[in-house]
Amino acid sequence: MRIGCPTEIKPQEYRVGMTPNAAREAVAHGHAVVIQTNAGAGAGFPDEDYIAAGAEIAATAEEIFASADMIVKVKEPQAGERKMLREGQLLFTYLHLAPDPEQTHDLLESGCTAIAYETVTDAAGGLPLLAPMSEVAGRLAPQVGAWTLQKANGGRGVLMGGVPGVGPARVVVIGGGVVGTHAARIAAGMGADVTVLDRSLGRMRYLDDVFGGQFKTSYASAGNTIELAREADMIIGAVLIPGAAAPKLISRAQLSELKPGAALVDVAIDQGGCFETSRATTHQDPIYDVDGVMHYCVANMPGAVARTSTIALGNATMPFMLALADKGWRKACEDDPHLLAGLNVHAGKLTYFAVGKALGLDVLSPQLALKA
Repeated sequence: MRIGCPTEIKPQEYRVGMTPNAAREAVAHGHAVVIQTNAGAGAGFPDEDYIAAGAEIAATAEEIFASADMIVKVKEPQAGERKMLREGQLLFTYLHLAPDPEQTHDLLESGCTAIAYETVTDAAGGLPLLAPMSEVAGRLAPQVGAWTLQKANGGRGVLMGGVPGVGPARVVVIGGGVVGTHAARIAAGMGADVTVLDRSLGRMRYLDDVFGGQFKTSYASAGNTIELAREADMIIGAVLIPGAAAPKLISRAQLSELKPGAALVDVAIDQGGCFETSRATTHQDPIYDVDGVMHYCVANMPGAVARTSTIALGNATMPFMLALADKGWRKACEDDPHLLAGLNVHAGKLTYFAVGKALGLDVLSPQLALKA
């Protein structure tokens, strides 16, 4: 198989879909790898590293899309990239289709087969290709939230850990999954007073058993959520429904109940965001003010630490990428139902039910798509 990896073109996205190590593995499996020039530069991987791994270097994305059997990326294909996709081509990347009808339409029109990192599952019910970026985003969230809280950025001017005689910032983390757990650990490590909200009693017991007194847990009822939010200096939205649009947990009307200058960090923004007033921002212009409340809603947070993120993502995606290349997507998905769970689009048909529900589109079951 000919595997292509173009340069990411989303604003301030410095990650790359394949590391030199992944390219070396693919070449060792007998595949051809073509990387767009400087695709890895933002993550600290020069073209020379890919050439040493046996990959070819292409000058343009057009060359890669025209020749590759499989396209491996990080972020969802942008409008110009979607025009270059073709029938029968395999796309392996993050998609986040539920809040993005334009991308969904374009992928269906292209006739390509698209497997989304964020909906591939594992035997434990986890999301192994989303987890590494969730870990990164979770650990970044208190860091960027602390910056947002600085007075010069419109925040309350509160220090996360306080100082002797002055209490720490109060941080509420909504969601106790991978993102929320890592966010809570870092925020607590910074000295903040942290509460994690979740609806799973089992998950809260786990967090309490493992992390003890590092942070508190509380049940995520609507009333409890707003009660804690009123007292918070920072609220981190970390709720995920796999493949579906994120639920809105704090409404526009409720912003008036929050502290002036409070920071909302919406890690769920790729799935539409979990605050009603959230809209995607970039690293270049990351925060905005709504009713005196500061919102940080960067849609590719892990791109800020591109080298760490690229290596972590590559470690997770490489076995699946090799399976797709070695066997072809049909055989790979037949052999691995967890990889089949990543199938979102095939030959003009939507194949992921949560996306169909969010966008009001008909869905073909992925099992039937294998036979199509």
